[in-house]
Amino acid sequence: MPGPYTEVAAEALTLRDRLALDRTELANERTFLAYVRTALAFLGGGLALLQFGDTAWALVLGTVALPLSVLVSAYGTWRFWSVRRRLGRLEHGGGKSLDI
Repeated sequence: MPGPYTEVAAEALTLRDRLALDRTELANERTFLAYVRTALAFLGGGLALLQFGDTAWALVLGTVALPLSVLVSAYGTWRFWSVRRRLGRLEHGGGKSLDI
């Protein structure tokens, strides 16, 4: 999906635009950490339910929480790198990826 600045040369970005890109990159990192935190909560909760749960519902919830933690982690990682690539193309004028 083309971004709003794909037709703008990298030299044409103002200081305000570059600072906005920096803020967006930091927001992307915070969002990634939120996905990791959520995945760890599902993992810990699922393991605790499987270890200490004595009802059938606890075992079912624990069994569901473990694969859900993997899915949340995988989606968060994919989303982080997807946004990072788009920001890199934006910062470097459309053609190249950002090598950080």
